[in-house]
Amino acid sequence: MQTGMSLEPTPLLALDLTGTFAFGLNGALTAVRAARLDVVGVVVLGMITALGGGIIRDVLIDSLPPATLMDWRYYTLAAIGGLIAFALSKYLRRIGTAITVLDAIGLSTFAVIGSSKALAAGLGVAPAILLGVVTAVGGGTIRDTLVRQIPSVLRSDLYAIPALVGAAVTVATAETGLYGLPAELGATTICFVIRMLGVRYGLNAPEPFETRGRGGARGRDTQ
Repeated sequence: MQTGMSLEPTPLLALDLTGTFAFGLNGALTAVRAARLDVVGVVVLGMITALGGGIIRDVLIDSLPPATLMDWRYYTLAAIGGLIAFALSKYLRRIGTAITVLDAIGLSTFAVIGSSKALAAGLGVAPAILLGVVTAVGGGTIRDTLVRQIPSVLRSDLYAIPALVGAAVTVATAETGLYGLPAELGATTICFVIRMLGVRYGLNAPEPFETRGRGGARGRDTQ
């Protein structure tokens, strides 16, 4: 995308911007809990969480400059989320459920939009699905690496799998000629529901047999 503003349909754009804010907020909260950082560090990590996956995608499909750096709304909302997390982290923990819901919206929307843009760039089925997942979880992976944590997406928390399903549904509808705004919203909803069911019932991705039941830390962080 070479324009200064996103051309996504209005419902998806609203969800995309909401998710960007939520990722910036939740990513910064994770940074506050994980490391002793000043305001610059917290906000930067929040922005990396919110924008990193999309930047990786755009670099890989040679869509430069990255879309999220061309539209001021994205980096502004990511920075605002980070600042709010820095200033109000003590109080935001009381509304963890609401933040988790917003984060799930971001995960779902990023997965769908990421795979859609990969398809538009001419990529095949598997690469498009992969880039959908990368868009959804890439920023959080970079954040966790910077604070010296095992990336939450590599742990057993049910996070990457919903993104994978959402991206796969998006690509499947495109391949069968059913693609459009209803299909995008449907794929977003499927990803969101799977994620929230995982949160509600404590569902996790499969673990190696020998590690089951050890009660290791299972992060509930973003991306």
